[in-house]
Formats: sequence, C-alpha cells, structure tokens
Amino acid sequence: MPILRLAAESHPMNQQQAYRGLFIGLVTLDLIYLVDRPPLANQKLVASDYTVSAGGPATNAAVTFSHLGNEAIVLGVLGTHPMAQLILTDLQQHGVTLNDLNPTLAAPPPVSSIMVTERTGDRAVVSLNAMKMQAIAHIPATNLQDVAVVLIDGHQMDVGRTIAMQARSQGIPVVIDGGSWKPGFETVLPLADYVICSANFQPPNCQSTKDVIAYLAALGVPHIAITQGQQPIQYWTATQAGQINVPVVNVVDTLGAGDIFHGAFCHAILQTGFKEALTIAANIAAQSCQHFGTRRWMEEETC
Repeated sequence: MPILRLAAESHPMNQQQAYRGLFIGLVTLDLIYLVDRPPLANQKLVASDYTVSAGGPATNAAVTFSHLGNEAIVLGVLGTHPMAQLILTDLQQHGVTLNDLNPTLAAPPPVSSIMVTERTGDRAVVSLNAMKMQAIAHIPATNLQDVAVVLIDGHQMDVGRTIAMQARSQGIPVVIDGGSWKPGFETVLPLADYVICSANFQPPNCQSTKDVIAYLAALGVPHIAITQGQQPIQYWTATQAGQINVPVVNVVDTLGAGDIFHGAFCHAILQTGFKEALTIAANIAAQSCQHFGTRRWMEEETC
C-alpha cells in the first residue's frame, strides 16, 4: 500500500510538541459556490464566489489538525483519475499525507457540489459518499507507528474497525465523527474513547439527544458529545454531564464546521481535558464559520 508523502508547508501554529494523527474516511473533491439563494427548478444562477478543495469529514479534520501544527495522515480511497490531482494539490498545500487504500482505482473520486447562501451561511450539498469506493484490505499495524490519535468518520467502516481495534490494543485514543448514522457503526463505537455526534446522528430506535447518549453509554463509550450548530454542545462522561455554549459569531459559511471541530478536538484532547478540548474546538469551528469555504479561515491567526 504505497504512501504519498506530501511536502508540509510551514504552520502558523507552531507548538512545543507536534503530534501525528491518523484520519480514516471519505476523500472528495468539493466545488463550493457562494450564491444569493439556491436555484429554483430549471433555474440557472451565477455565483458571486467559488473555491475548490479536498473534502470529506476525515479529510477536512486532517487539514485542521495539520494547520494547528501537527502531522496529519489521511487513510482513504483516491485512485488515479485526473481529478485526483486537484485533491492532492490541496492536501500538499496544507501539509497532509494521503495513504491511498486503492491506488490503482481508475474511477473518478466522489465530487460534492455545494451552494452556500450568502445571507445566512446555510449550505445545500449534492454529493456521492464512499459507498461505491469501499476498501477491504489488510491494514498493517505500521499505520499506527508514532500515531497519537485516530479519527474515524465511518465512510470506510471495515478499515476504520480494523484500525480502531489496533489502536485500542496500543492505547491510542480513538475519536469517532458521528455526522450521521451508518450501518456498521455499532461495531466501531464500542472501540471509541470519544464519540462526537451531530444532532443528525440517530442510532436505531433513538429519537432524542437523551436516547443517543444512553445508546452510546450502553456500548461503553466513556466520553460523548453532541453538537447542535449554534445551540450548546451537550456532553457526558461517567462522572459529569453538562453543556457548553458556542461562540456567537457573524456566520458567513457553515460548510465543514463540524469537520473542523473534530480536527481541532483531536489537537486539543492531546493537551487538555474533555470539556476544555470541546471548548477549544468550538472556538476554532466558530472562527471557520466567519469565512467562505473550508480553507480561508486558516489565513487568520487561530486562537
């Protein structure tokens, strides 16, 4: 399984210790347009701005983790299609390494077409997830060499499960990005140290936040958080529970805010406690919402 080593750029957030993180999941090409409003049926719109970048929950989290001064490795499917070069170029610019689970694949990578409403920051997304690009392969334990944290977004469930078992045996913390429920998550969640869900994460027979927390707690997950956009983050551990208010900001674009939250959390949890790491991640995600696209926020100094 060849590794594409991409040259790292200098990081604006240098720290005394840089950590290595492994991010397993979806790799996409995101075409992002800033529009006055989404189009109606049979209507054409002219965007006021656009940007192109690599995307996917684990990929955006990895870019964030790298931006904060760490070494980030993405484990996902890319292949040899010409569009793959656009993804590699973006990752190279942000110091991220890609370990391709299917390096001979000729099919195009998943492409997301995203429209961001200029007035509200809301986004409409049409995308193809990784269902047609599932990798089932032997994953050598060397993938975890010197890795301090693992994040799994559920889009490569078999690979994620294998890595989670290896990480658990080596005492490496596993973070789950629960953006939405995916079949097979029930086999990975018991291996997690931290599960951070969106309000859209609905395991079987769960109808409320209380149900989700109870479901995850019953699986033995020791740290649980549920993000709710601009509403407070709900968190739970065996010894404490509560909520964390998120910063109030002028929202320009909410695209990727959850992914950025997860990448920032992986950075912060290696240095501080659970509640504090959630607070740091919320501040960084809020900063990203003040900028169009998933990369421009990085041009500012990160708190």
